[in-house]
Amino acid sequence: MTSNAETGNVTGTKDKDYNLLWFTQACLDNARRLEGYIQDAERDGDSELAEFFRKAQADSRKGAEQGKKMLTARLKG
Repeated sequence: MTSNAETGNVTGTKDKDYNLLWFTQACLDNARRLEGYIQDAERDGDSELAEFFRKAQADSRKGAEQGKKMLTARLKG
């Protein structure tokens, strides 16, 4: 369920800015989490699964980098 009301008064941060911060943090967390998944797959000899997780990790890193660039630009002005 979504609302049309801005909730920035609760967090002190406009929703769109909070969402960008959250997205960037989630991408970073996901990239870190996937490292463990890659190691698990490699330990079990499943190179196909390890490669699948590597690709997902690359996508998460890309999202994090894009989010960081956008945050930097917005914080500067």
